[in-house]
Amino acid sequence: MTTPDPARRQVHLVAHFPGVNSATVWSDPASGSQIDFASFRHFARTAERGLFDYVFLAEGLRLREHGGRIHDLDVAGRPATLAILAAMASVTRNIGVVGTLTSTFNEPTELARQLATIDHLSGGRVGWNVVTSPDAFHGANFRRGGFLPYAERYTRAEEFVALAKALWDSWEAGAILADREAGRFVDPERVHRIRHRGPQFDVAATSTVPRSPQGYPVIVQAGDSPAGRDFAAANAEIIFSRHTGFADGQQFYRDVKGRLPAAGRDEDSLLILPGASFALGDTDAEARERAREISLAQTSPQTAVAWVEAIWGRALPGLDPDGRLPDTEPGEGEQRQGQVSTRVEDRIARAAELRARAEAERLTVRELVAAETAHHTFVGSPATIAAEIDRYVQGRASDGFVLVPHLTPGGLDEFVDRVVPLLQERGVFRTEYAVDPVTGANPTLRRTLGLPEPQRPDSARYRAEGGPGDASAAESVPEDAAVPEEVPA
Repeated sequence: MTTPDPARRQVHLVAHFPGVNSATVWSDPASGSQIDFASFRHFARTAERGLFDYVFLAEGLRLREHGGRIHDLDVAGRPATLAILAAMASVTRNIGVVGTLTSTFNEPTELARQLATIDHLSGGRVGWNVVTSPDAFHGANFRRGGFLPYAERYTRAEEFVALAKALWDSWEAGAILADREAGRFVDPERVHRIRHRGPQFDVAATSTVPRSPQGYPVIVQAGDSPAGRDFAAANAEIIFSRHTGFADGQQFYRDVKGRLPAAGRDEDSLLILPGASFALGDTDAEARERAREISLAQTSPQTAVAWVEAIWGRALPGLDPDGRLPDTEPGEGEQRQGQVSTRVEDRIARAAELRARAEAERLTVRELVAAETAHHTFVGSPATIAAEIDRYVQGRASDGFVLVPHLTPGGLDEFVDRVVPLLQERGVFRTEYAVDPVTGANPTLRRTLGLPEPQRPDSARYRAEGGPGDASAAESVPEDAAVPEEVPA
């Protein structure tokens, strides 16, 4: 068996369960349920068989709508993330499970407790993709309704993460005594109550569970603004990036990794993993044809019409998805989900670009929308795709990829069977998960990713901030803090 080459940068691979985006081709005869646990079990076990770092779940708080009606042709079901993480962890042994959970409509004490619980149950294999929720469309599902202004929701998220970490850190090493003879299970002097007062939260809480095997869940983020990049450099451990082009990826990589020294971190303490789709074939030509077919399947006639209506800013009754773009210009109509801009001149300019491309390439509305939206990051034979992934990682355009197959749940199978062995032959991908050399325990997610365990604060911190059992996490939350932005569903 080929062993990883220590002289070459190793590839990190993540499996994104498809279903909360238009990449899913639910109409394909090979597609299965997006809510049946059998689908999640198959997908997680396939990813583990492929020795992936973790399985990733997006989050959908509400069904998509278009023109006031449910637009159900690109997603079928948006089940709750935490339940799925727990279930997938129960049928796997080594692979991590990471979920997207909003800081806008959750509460820090309860979410920290839930994540810590699953981290214990899984043996330390959980990660949290921290996002904010930006609009009243999602907010209408919740008691307080509406949504927070841009700056305020980022302040809330920064404070949310700081409070969660304080709770996870609040059990010192040695807090659990389990002294049967003395009848003492825990040392209360080493379990600290967190007292937090901030602009978003006023909390006095004691964590109900001790620190997990990996310290606390791996923190993932997807922000791309300058302030978001600074936040990532200071706090995040993985960035779920949108930068999939090679040159663009290199620029993003250099920029974010270049911010790490100022935060007292080294390059390997933060992984950059862009999302990526793929189309495989026995030859590159066969893969290109398959990619074209997948792109069209991902773009139903209804989806194509909805996409054009979002740019035009109004309903376009009678628009033929197999015909031409509208002759009329975008106007002052209502803004719709996904609309490119509220400015009429921007929409007119975008329409002109689309008409020019459709005419030059002789594309129907549906073919145009597929060409504009259904891009595949990697297209080719297994050897071609393995070489490209390796090129990105060795060239520091990424540390690996979050792969998004187009089929549920079997869309990852072919990649695991045909591409992973070629990466292993190149010496850039593991051939087994690394167990703990001392205890023989299965790996935590941090160990699999090569990330350090968070340092546990010492007792002096708690004593200085309020005496035994009382600590504050509020003082380090700046008002202009920026945190991860939401990945569009």
